[in-house]
Order: sequence, then C-alpha cells, then structure tokens
Amino acid sequence: MTAPLTLDPARTALVLVDLMDRIVALPLEPRKGTEVLHVAEELAQTFRAAGALVVLIRVERPSVAEQPPGSGLADGLLRDGDLEVVKGTIGGFQGTRLDEHLRERGVTTLVFGGIATNLGVESTARAAADLGYALVFAEDAMAAFTTAEHEASVRLDFPRLGSVVTASQVRLAAG
Repeated sequence: MTAPLTLDPARTALVLVDLMDRIVALPLEPRKGTEVLHVAEELAQTFRAAGALVVLIRVERPSVAEQPPGSGLADGLLRDGDLEVVKGTIGGFQGTRLDEHLRERGVTTLVFGGIATNLGVESTARAAADLGYALVFAEDAMAAFTTAEHEASVRLDFPRLGSVVTASQVRLAAG
C-alpha cells in the first residue's frame, strides 16, 4: 500500500463495478458485500462533493427476456450527475461508450472499487490500462468469492497496473 494520494477531481473518476443487490448479497471475502458497498458509498460521496465523476457499472445478462431480481444498482447508490454504464461482458469497456464518456470529460485517472475484485474490477481495470488511464485501486472497496482471488489481484496484478490504497488514502485536491 502506498501513502495517501491527492488527485485532481476534474481529471479523476471513481469507477464502481457491479454493486448490485444480487451481487452484494453473495458470500464474499475478505469482506462482506455490504461492507464493500458502505466503503464505496463513502468514496462516492467524497467524489461528488469534490465535483469528480462517479461511474457506476452494472451487468445485464445478454439474450434473456428479463434480468434476475436484484440486477439494478444497490438502492440509493446512483445520484444525479453520476454516469451509469450497463455492460454485457465481464469488463466495463467492451461494447459500452465508457471510454468516450470519460474522454469527453477530460478524465485521465480512474479509482476502482466493486465486486468481484478479480473479475469485473480487474477486467475493467486492464482495459483502462490498455487505453492509457492512470489507475488507483481502493482495496477495501472490493471483495471476491475467495480471499485468495482478492489477494491475487490486489497483491500481484494491481500493483503492476497502478497504485493500491485504502479508500481513506484517496484524497481529492480542493478546487
């Protein structure tokens, strides 16, 4: 983990992946989905207060007539001014206009949280790295199906892609 990071709110977005009721309710490690959601909500409040973009990505299963119950974002998570992105794959960039929306807003740095660390979060982060974004990972705003999967991403993969911090180490510069 690194020291606190101070980021430019005009060029930084918080990207929260798959914080949907049906996913938050799954058995997760190293923390419960409700804990991830709580930390993510606090981060989102901090970003909104600083005027930074909050991106909420959720998945919809392709080729089904109706999505399973709990497929919307967790209640109260989406606020006015946030960007909601609906994906049909593991990652949030493929087949969406996420990159276009971020570039239109001048965003160059992404702070990640969500579920599952090694699936939706990591897939979206890898694509973001390929697209040239600077990456920050709020480790305590993530969980996976096992601690080993979470730790592999956080300890082995994410440090190669960006900075791993706790949510409390993310700071946004005053305007």
